[in-house]
Amino acid sequence: QVQLAESGGGLVQPGGSLRLSCAASGSIFSITAMAWYRQAPGKERELVAVITRGGSTDYGDSVKGRFTVSRDNAKNTVYLQMNNLKPEDTAVYYCNADVSPGFDLGYRNYWGQGTQVTVSS
Repeated sequence: QVQLAESGGGLVQPGGSLRLSCAASGSIFSITAMAWYRQAPGKERELVAVITRGGSTDYGDSVKGRFTVSRDNAKNTVYLQMNNLKPEDTAVYYCNADVSPGFDLGYRNYWGQGTQVTVSS
């Protein structure tokens, strides 16, 4: 079994910054893509950012130029640096990862429990 634990959420004023972390633990042999999604009240969950094991990244259009995703493969951890936050960034942020428990055992997709980010004055 694999667990993803997010941290770093909270309340911040518009224009402020937050850094989210997500650590994977459990039966881990390899992790390919790690990603951040978010879901605001009344809206569908949307992709915020994704990063491959090799470091290639992609971002949702609404966060490009403001958010940066990174990862530490040795720690099985992915980060999301969020700058110039806007009220419309308010949402629950979820970590997602494709994890293999062993050699030649395939990959399974996992979700974290989510962390609340609120941008308000």
